[in-house]
Amino acid sequence: MEKEQFERRKKVINDLMHDKTYVPMKIKELAMVLGVSREKRGELEAVLDELVSEGKIEVSKRGKYQIAKSHLLTGKYTAHVKGFGFVEIEGQEEDIFIPEESSGGAFEGDTVQVAVTPGRTGRRREGKIVRVLERGINELIGTYQQSKNYGFVVPDNLKFSRDIFIPIEKSKGAVNGHKVLVKLVSYGDQNRNPEGEVVKIIGHINDPGVDILSVVYAHDLPQEFPERVLNQAERMNVPVSEADTFGRTDLRDLLMVTIDGEDAKDLDDAVSLTKDENGWHLGVHIADVANYVQENSALDREALKRGTSVYLADRVIPMLPHALSNGICSLNEGLDRLALSCLMDIDEKGQVTGHQIVESVIRTNHRMSYTQVKKILADEDQDLAEAYADVVPMLKEMNVLAKLLREHRRKRGSIDFDFPEAKIHLDENGHPTEILPYDRNDATKLIEDFMLIANETVAEDFYWQEIPFLYRVHETPDPEKIQSLQRFIQNFGYYIKGDREEIHPKELQKLLAKIADSPEEDLISRLTLRSMKRAKYSPDCTGHFGLASRYYCHFTSPIRRYPDLQIHRIIKETLRGRMGEERRNHYEEILPTVAEKTSEAERRADESERETLKLKKAEYMEDHIGEEFDGVISGITNWGIYVELPNTVEGLIHVSRLYDDRYYYKEDTMEMYGVDTGRVFKLGQPLRVRVADASKEERTVDFELAYEE
Repeated sequence: MEKEQFERRKKVINDLMHDKTYVPMKIKELAMVLGVSREKRGELEAVLDELVSEGKIEVSKRGKYQIAKSHLLTGKYTAHVKGFGFVEIEGQEEDIFIPEESSGGAFEGDTVQVAVTPGRTGRRREGKIVRVLERGINELIGTYQQSKNYGFVVPDNLKFSRDIFIPIEKSKGAVNGHKVLVKLVSYGDQNRNPEGEVVKIIGHINDPGVDILSVVYAHDLPQEFPERVLNQAERMNVPVSEADTFGRTDLRDLLMVTIDGEDAKDLDDAVSLTKDENGWHLGVHIADVANYVQENSALDREALKRGTSVYLADRVIPMLPHALSNGICSLNEGLDRLALSCLMDIDEKGQVTGHQIVESVIRTNHRMSYTQVKKILADEDQDLAEAYADVVPMLKEMNVLAKLLREHRRKRGSIDFDFPEAKIHLDENGHPTEILPYDRNDATKLIEDFMLIANETVAEDFYWQEIPFLYRVHETPDPEKIQSLQRFIQNFGYYIKGDREEIHPKELQKLLAKIADSPEEDLISRLTLRSMKRAKYSPDCTGHFGLASRYYCHFTSPIRRYPDLQIHRIIKETLRGRMGEERRNHYEEILPTVAEKTSEAERRADESERETLKLKKAEYMEDHIGEEFDGVISGITNWGIYVELPNTVEGLIHVSRLYDDRYYYKEDTMEMYGVDTGRVFKLGQPLRVRVADASKEERTVDFELAYEE
């Protein structure tokens, strides 16, 4: 039957069943009503099957066709590089699995209608996409491939599974190997590729920096600041005058330091500490960015649009122009700066017994690096101790207090995931020369501990004042995911106590303590992390599960995070007695939108940062094909074994590269076992691997076993 006739018959049947006089009929009765001959009944059955698969009609147990009682579900489609995908339905915990042949022409990010397949046999719901309501991708980045009279763009996003046809007159003069930004004008069908037009040529694929720039464009990260914003920032970048300090608490005589990475330029937090018979007096002093970025100014609107600074492998895309972030808002050594200071009194148990939040003027004594502080505290470097003799006693006391605060958090159930992060060194052409795990030492932990206690203290203060505020929240994990984790860890002899509907973070903390230094530590830690929800911003104080904290916010980084800047404004208005009913109503109105926008900006930044790391790791391994490395099994799936190297590079040993046997995946224990040899590969198991292949374009690294045991 021709396609047009097929579609017409579908419409006739659909209209018939929507008629109020229609009663359910078997196919024989339908054929008579529609005037379909016995010879054409097979064609009618095909039309009915199509309507059933689309979720528009259904078949009763007696074989009668009727309008579907269950409506189609609407959700967002997430594609997988292997062709299948999932539809996430808002308000439902379980996604709907979409086989490749049931994707209905949907692409990554599309809003779709899906019909759930009845009588599923697996654990996960399965469905078929029947309609694309809204396209999620309108522009994308790819590599141009030139032909005589036309071209194609191969998308960088592997989830966008089809090349894009480019008419020669829409190519903007692109040639082979150009990275281009393409606007889609059609999405194609089964017989036609999507079609687009080149909007911008980013550069050639081999030009330095073009790879990262492609990620920037792909995620629509803002790059250049508008001239009006730059001019406004320049006007603000003037030295602090005595008039600026009027009404502020003068802390310029208080001994304090900044501690950051060696290459950091936006120094937005300083710390001070004294001790007496009543305990410690900790000061966390944060740059008063809100003094320079006024609400609804050009600077403020641009900062909200960006939401956060983005740290990519070879560049930083700042939230604020450098005139502010590296200038007047940076707590540079020996210079007067305006700040918001959280001054806390802490007892011998690590509890905050009193606090004060003030607008202050400060002057840092030293700009120190994590490496320097680590050498003073852990390595007892005498040369550095002499160079910073005035602050060494304070640093040692800070180390004592930081450990006490850490222990206090541990006792209440705070979960500390200590996964190695990567530091990638690039040459002048942006090529990776070395990948090292980021060193999380006493100095970095010290600053983390002090920032955490300040964030908690500020959040609790404003919660009890019942003032509109922006909190950092982390919800309790879904019970289904915790139950899945429980089933898995039982294979290793571990268990989780507590109410299966609402687990306490202390139980997960106990689990992590039990697995410490075991072969399965990394694996179970990762699975535990995946079982938890993602933290986000919210005007409602619902608590932070991972930190086991009832009150938490982001107060300490207003140079690089908009939520911190937002609450600084609220704090300042409250301190100045201006938080009347009108301002309360204002913040109650805008905070939900700010929370949503900044949470989305954070997700976008995280995805961009992860993608550039994967890209540079794959590029690094391209130089090491054929070399052998020791690694640890970090994941096992039915298609192969993932192995992570000490430098944090992860690669796949595809099941087809396991040459000595026929291997199968055992889902309940997440093991790969050989049918004939009985050889078993387990998570956390050390392996010697050889680099078989690597692809910067595909962000993949392939391993094979280096030797047989």
